[in-house]
Formats: sequence, structure tokens, C-alpha cells
Amino acid sequence: MSIVLDGNELRIEQVEAVGRGGEMVEIAPDAWERIRVCRAMLEEKIEKREVMYGVTTGIGEFSEVVLTPEQTREFQKYLVYSHAAGCGKPLPVDVVRAAMLSRINVHCNGNSGLRPVVDETLLAMLNKGVTPVVFDRGSVGASGDLSPMSQVALVVMGEGEAFYKGERLPADEAMKKAGIPTIVFEARDGLATINGSNVITGMGSILVNEARRWIRMSEIAAAMSLEALNANMLAFDERLHKARGYAGAVTSASNIRRLTEGSELLKRPGKRVQDAYSLRSTPQIVGAMRDTWTFARQIFETELNGVGDNPLFFPEDDEVVTGANFQGTPMAFALEFMGIGITTVCVLSERRLNRLMNPALSAGLPGFLIEGGGMFSGLMLTQYTAGALVAENRILSTPAAIQSIPAAADQEDFVSMGWTTAVKTRQILDHAHQILGIEMMAAAQAFDLRKPAKPSAACQAAYDVIRKHVAFMDEDRPTYNANNKMAELVRDGSILEAVEAVTGPLD
Repeated sequence: MSIVLDGNELRIEQVEAVGRGGEMVEIAPDAWERIRVCRAMLEEKIEKREVMYGVTTGIGEFSEVVLTPEQTREFQKYLVYSHAAGCGKPLPVDVVRAAMLSRINVHCNGNSGLRPVVDETLLAMLNKGVTPVVFDRGSVGASGDLSPMSQVALVVMGEGEAFYKGERLPADEAMKKAGIPTIVFEARDGLATINGSNVITGMGSILVNEARRWIRMSEIAAAMSLEALNANMLAFDERLHKARGYAGAVTSASNIRRLTEGSELLKRPGKRVQDAYSLRSTPQIVGAMRDTWTFARQIFETELNGVGDNPLFFPEDDEVVTGANFQGTPMAFALEFMGIGITTVCVLSERRLNRLMNPALSAGLPGFLIEGGGMFSGLMLTQYTAGALVAENRILSTPAAIQSIPAAADQEDFVSMGWTTAVKTRQILDHAHQILGIEMMAAAQAFDLRKPAKPSAACQAAYDVIRKHVAFMDEDRPTYNANNKMAELVRDGSILEAVEAVTGPLD
């Protein structure tokens, strides 16, 4: 079944389904009508030679330059040419597809003034698998993602490059093979295609959805380490967390209770009255990440279903209003906040890993989780890797959203740097998969060393998936492949699916 765009109901899960899963897309009939009505209003105003930013004027510092009727149409082509000024490597296909989807949904609100044929072309590109080659550097997040979106617009015109059926081709060749006619932009078409923070929105929507799975994985990792370390589970009592009142902490504590239910490992004597913060603070810290995620989702779904464009056309009032709805700051703040939260949970993971490794803190486990220490070093060096990644995430958590560098002769004297935030949040989450994977590998090793006591059914399910790919370490061996495999298992949902088959959804 196709995903139907109407400008109001697009969700982050649908963005991922189109971006990564290739779901088909269509535009609702009432949205098409809004697009047509808005275009008719614009054409009337062009006929009357009204002055409208980016339609009959230049842009940025050139916004006071009024174009002749002959220039008005040609301007859109040159606008796209001049703004296709990025550099670097091609973005992943899923990010570009997500950006295109979010841009079409903006247009569905009927405030952008472009011709319907532009959205018909973008829609056909999504449904037939033509993905523009878009470079990963060049956006400052205001006026939107102009440079990367211009590379999308080039392909609509039959210029630039595109990926099609696994090949990187000249755009006109890719479009011809897919059977999609290219178009010549007319007044407003080009700017309406590029003037929003849609690459931030596309990547951010995928990141937020991916982070949802990662949060649940962090609770599974915590549960495994808690069992291996014979934690005092009073810190996860529902009454404790309801007394403070944070919804995320209540949910996280509940999940960890469910994950550890029935554990023989937690019935062993020798519990401390109070465990270290890295164990007993888990619901408060992961819960704060959950609350942060809720905020980020709300921001991205607001953006997905709002009108990030400039100017906006209001047919019901016969007015054109110029403003700054292209600003990427709302998404930048949400992604900065989410990156800080992920990094913090990673710090927690590395501290639990330290307790598993350190014989003075591990409640009887051998040093570095290996028998025969001295001859063997066990998992000692995997902690170095986790520590290096945590350090890098801390650096990446320095906000980009405060790093405005003025542009366009100071007409655009504040920019969001939201794309820089999105890029570094992607790196933070990639590292976070690695860090959790290392902790879970160590916890699985600890489970083997604790036998015959058994973990809970949920943690056993996680252990079983891990052991299909990473064997018990009885003597030293290289771990780099195991580290990467564990990150893949955290990312791809294999462990999460097996655990939730036991516990039900961890939300």
C-alpha cells in the first residue's frame, strides 16, 4: 500500500520506509488541488508584474533587484546552477530519498506556488528509484539546505547525476531509462524545490527513528550487565520512579525489570546496599534520553508536516508573505540535544563495561573476563576501543547550532548550521552502536563465566543471538571483527527482535 502525502500526517516511520524500504508514494487529491490553486494565484500576480521575492526579484543580497518578465523564467535555472555549490562525497540514497519525500510534503500544504509538474516529477523519481547524487557538504541550514537540494533540482531538469538501479549515471540518462520526462523550470519552480531544510529533516527523521531502536538496545545492554554484576534491583522499583515523575525514567525502569525477570544471576548472595551510579542511575539517565527522544520526534514531525519555505503564498488571502521558515534551527536543537543524550548513555555503557572488566568491581569475575590472566589479556583492549569512541562522541557533542557564520553579504547574517549538527549526530549514533556492542559482548562473556547460574529469559535471548556470531573467549584472539559484528547486531535489530519476542515491545 502506498504512503499518501497530504501535508499533515507524515510520520518518521514512513520517512524511513520510503528512504530505506522503497515504499511507494502518492499525493492526496485535496493536496493536488491546493498546489493547483496556489499556482493559479501566483500566475495572476506574475501577470500583474507584482514584486515577489525569489519570483520577480533576485535572492539574498540581490532581493532588491527586480527582474524583467524575460528574466523571471530564466532566473530559476540560474538560481539552481548557482546554488549547486557543495562538495564532498555522495550522501546515502536513503537520506536523499527522505529529503525528497519531506519536500513534496511541504508542497502538499499549498503555500509554495510551484507548478504541479515539479511534484509529479519528484514523485516519479521516488517511485521509480531515481536518486540524485547529492554531496554531503555545503549546507549551512539557512536558507534551508540550498546546496544539496539544488543537486536534487538539477536532476528534475535533466542535469547533474543520479543513481539508478545501482549505477551512477548522468541525470538525463537515468531519467530516460526510468521513463521520467525532465522539465524546464518556470517562475518560482526552482526556489520552491530547494528553499527548505529538507536534507536535515530527511536525515534527522531517519536518525530519530534509528535512535528509538538504539534506546531499547541500551536497556538490553544495561540489563545484561546488571545481571552479570549481581546488581541490587531496588533501584528499579516502580514506586521510586513514579515518585519523581519523569515518564522516561518510569518506562526505562519498567523495561529493565521486565528484561531481568526470572534471572538466577540476580538471586546470588553478596549484593551491595547501594550500587555505583553507573548501575543504579540507569533509569534516570536512559529515561532522560527517552524524554529527549520524545521531544526530537515532536520537532521532526512538526517540520515534516509544516511549510518550510520562503516566501509563502496564501491564496485565501491573495497575499505573499516573506519570512524565514527555511531556518534549520528547530531541528538543529533537537539533534544537538539527542546527540548529547546518546553520548551520555554511551558514557554509562562504558562505565558498566569497566565494572565488568575490573576484578575489584566485578563481584568475582576474573580480570578482563578471561581465565588465565597474565598469559591472556581477554577483553581488555575492547574497553580501549569503547573509551576512544566515547571520547570522540564527547567532542562531537560540542554544539554546531551555535556556530553561525554570516553569509550573502550579511543579508543572511545568522544561519543554523543544522546540517553540520545532523552529520555529527549521525557519527555519534554510529559510534553508539559500536559501544553498546562491546558492552554486550563483554556481558555475554560474563554470563558464560557465571555458569551454571542462568540469566533471565530475555537476556538469554540476547545472549543466544550474540553466540551465533561471536564465540566464547577461552584464550586471546583478535576482536576487531567481533567488535564490528556486534555493532551490526545492535544496528540491524537482530538482538532487539529476539528479546522483544520474550518481553513484548520495550516502549
